Amino acid sequence: MLKNIDPLLGPDLLATLRAMGHGDEIAIVDANYPASSSGRSLIRLDGISATRAAAAILSVLPLDDFVPECAWHMQVVGDPQADMPIFQDFRTLLHDHAGVALAGLERFAFYEKASAAFAIIVTGEDRLYGNLILKKGVIRPATPA
Repeated sequence: MLKNIDPLLGPDLLATLRAMGHGDEIAIVDANYPASSSGRSLIRLDGISATRAAAAILSVLPLDDFVPECAWHMQVVGDPQADMPIFQDFRTLLHDHAGVALAGLERFAFYEKASAAFAIIVTGEDRLYGNLILKKGVIRPATPA
């Protein structure tokens, strides 16, 4: 056990998050997502919701504030403006990261971006469109007093 580390962040996931560099991306995907065919490194969190996984990851992962977008969800097929309830849950999780907005990506653009991600976290999320990509930022040094 480690102090102040969410217990959902096991050794493989912590090692992956630590190995990522600035600008690398991680995809958190739902149970319907075709993750195994993506060719990326997979970490399975079966039985865990995408929002729970995202909350654990965001507790240690800085988001990239050098770019206009650093968090994406998959848009609803045939209705890109639709706002699924899980999108609001993602926005709530991102609220602690000042200036971070949740952007949408068309389904196949999302697949392409996720396939280029550093890793894919496969969850047991059963809500449709429960997919999120996050871009890692930097931790700035503390300013001297």
